[in-house]
Amino acid sequence: MRIDRLLVYLRFARTRSAAEALIATRALRRNRIHVLRGSEQVRIGDVLTIALGSTVRVIELIALPQRRGPPAEARAHYRTFDQFHEVDPDSLDRKGQMTITASPCAGATPPDDPADRL
Repeated sequence: MRIDRLLVYLRFARTRSAAEALIATRALRRNRIHVLRGSEQVRIGDVLTIALGSTVRVIELIALPQRRGPPAEARAHYRTFDQFHEVDPDSLDRKGQMTITASPCAGATPPDDPADRL
């Protein structure tokens, strides 16, 4: 099933155009990879990360819907992140004080190595 149609059926977007807008703003990932086209296919077991406004929803598909139905029917087709994974609240950076740095690549030479200057 196309991912733009899925977003409409699961009620994360009202229209396929709105779903395409979500994709164009890079607000959607499938299995940790940014979705680049609305025509990308989704399968049962895929994990979608959707940035909606100030919230981020992480869902796992457990079934593919056949139509856009009522909200309760749509919710029956996925599990939310907190239903299959617990997050340790002590590990959250509530004030944004942790810094993120690049991890060194395996086999990479240090930046001050004279061989890099050649």
